[in-house]
Amino acid sequence: MENTREKAILAGLSASSMTEDERSTESSMEELISLVETAGGEVAGYVLQNRASPDPRSFIGEGKIREIKELIELNDCNLAVFDNELSPSQMRILSEDLGVKVLDRSGLILDIFAQRAQTREGKLQVELAQYEYLLPRLMGMWSHLVRQTASGGSSPIGTRGPGETQLETDRRHIRRKIQKLRAELEDVRRVRGTQRRRREKNSMPVVCLVGYTNAGKSTLLNSLTNADIPANDRLFDTLDTTTRRMNVSETQEILLSDTVGFIRKLPTHLIEAFKATLEELSYADLLLHVIDLSNPDWENQAAVVDELIGQLASDKTPCIRVFNKCDVYSSDLPRGDNSICISAKTGEGTEELLKAISAILENGKRRVSLLLPYADAAVLDMLRREGALLSSEYTDDCIKAEAIIRPELWGQIRGFVSENTED
Repeated sequence: MENTREKAILAGLSASSMTEDERSTESSMEELISLVETAGGEVAGYVLQNRASPDPRSFIGEGKIREIKELIELNDCNLAVFDNELSPSQMRILSEDLGVKVLDRSGLILDIFAQRAQTREGKLQVELAQYEYLLPRLMGMWSHLVRQTASGGSSPIGTRGPGETQLETDRRHIRRKIQKLRAELEDVRRVRGTQRRRREKNSMPVVCLVGYTNAGKSTLLNSLTNADIPANDRLFDTLDTTTRRMNVSETQEILLSDTVGFIRKLPTHLIEAFKATLEELSYADLLLHVIDLSNPDWENQAAVVDELIGQLASDKTPCIRVFNKCDVYSSDLPRGDNSICISAKTGEGTEELLKAISAILENGKRRVSLLLPYADAAVLDMLRREGALLSSEYTDDCIKAEAIIRPELWGQIRGFVSENTED
């Protein structure tokens, strides 16, 4: 069978005029190689350019363009991928000069997301992000025709008028699509809001797994809940949020949610498009920040996630730093408050993690067995609203109930507590 994988040359620019986050490094280029391979491509080599500032026309300068073109021809490549974000005109010029398709990092990530999205919600989010990415680039593609038409009629035959009209038609079409997709995602948010209110009524705490892509979040979810979520060693393996119920102690049941992994230089419009999923973070009762200790760049990766958590989650939400893959980490293990070292693969440290989750969430809660006279049945409604009613059984004499309560409710129910309640 013939190999149809696209072969790519990668390029990155580290300019002193760029911010540290924008610059390409050996580490970000290694990550770009993984992204291309995740998308199904093959990397033939890469070029890392250092200069004072990006070239306004071609981003990397004419000399590097010639070098990259030679590498493309030598390796029979049909794709060039840039680690930095390119303007629409730069992308067009590079494609013309190199003679191959050109993608930037944002476009590549979007392509991977388009391959991986499974649910209707995930597909809607990816489609919205793609259209928002395409809109300014579409305008860039047509801008040379618009300029020529506006310059006094010197434009090529067939581009006077119709080119501009086509641009406007395409822009209107894409804007209508964006508007429609936003409306559909707003419906998704409303459904999530209803589900969230139901969870709040049942007093079911929500714990969200967050972390850099491929940090081991899905493996941890499987380990803790016996779920059967695919957990492969590749970037962005999880796009669609997965939620499972689990008991962290005898008195505490939670909803544990896996979320899409973060990555440096994540496209802004992709964060916006995925807010319907990521807004779960702002309603979470606890965050588990999973960090891959086996990655030499884990400190920078953790900093990227911390910054995104700051944008998406409440600053009052407690967070446990879960240092994963400690079984293959040779240096001293990190220590600190709300830090746990585990191996999601072997299960090492997960008992300690559950105790830490329980300690933060329970905060003085206790499990009680109640014997309620029928005249006091309204207590059940109070428990549903303000506690967690685990079970209720109607007998001839009374209502037997099991519940989890906060300390402040003790005075209202202590007269109904049975002898079976544990101190």
